[in-house]
Amino acid sequence: MKYLVGLLLWCHIMAAQAQPDPFPQAANAYLVKVDGASIWEHHPNDRLPPASLTKLMTALLVLEQGQLQEAASISLASTLETGSRIGLKAGERFRVQDLLAAAMLASSNDACHALADHLSGSEAGFVARMNRRANELGMRDTHFTNACGHDSPKHYSSAHDLARLAHELLKYPSLFEITSQKNLQIATLDGKKLYTLGNKNALIGRYDGALGLKTGYTPNAGKCLVAFAKRSGHEVLLVMLHGKDRWWDAVDILDLAFDHARAAP
Repeated sequence: MKYLVGLLLWCHIMAAQAQPDPFPQAANAYLVKVDGASIWEHHPNDRLPPASLTKLMTALLVLEQGQLQEAASISLASTLETGSRIGLKAGERFRVQDLLAAAMLASSNDACHALADHLSGSEAGFVARMNRRANELGMRDTHFTNACGHDSPKHYSSAHDLARLAHELLKYPSLFEITSQKNLQIATLDGKKLYTLGNKNALIGRYDGALGLKTGYTPNAGKCLVAFAKRSGHEVLLVMLHGKDRWWDAVDILDLAFDHARAAP
């Protein structure tokens, strides 16, 4: 019986390996990498709205600057952000690392905007840095108009480009100390105000090996996800833009990708 189950699993994996796109209905665009090598993709170069997956570039610039223990003040402009927020108040001061946690876990637009203001003096200046870095990384199908992921005709990326961006973030294991948490609490530097952050990534704590990275949603972008997981010495990276049934499909794709990794010679 065990042999038969194994044979059926092997046949399923081989059938998937023969298809460059075994999940055509999962998302408008997706890309899967196993141990750094692309195995499946669907419209990977299409330019689509990335929603809060945009914050992956914000995170990269923060991590590359490296001043995570530095104090950052909440600007008035950041408190006027729309969409997902945690309710930061102008003048509050946080460690940069804590604002990064708010942006990555709770997808906090006010924290994200505050990081942009802190690093570049204004969101406009920061967005210029985002686009320069995207160009340096060869992200040819990406252009940013804001730091947080609001819909805009000229704000777009592709599954291929976001996978490349995620690959850069994998160089910073400290990021996974944040994105692998289901919940996290941050405090102002004076300790007077606490904020509780809930991770919007439903895979964390529910899918074995899930470590991050980022979710996103707007009505125009649909349900987006960059998922990263590690099991038994293998790594799987999944990028989904405008997913249909994001969490169930992500689990199916990740499971089959790990099966693929184990079956590889």
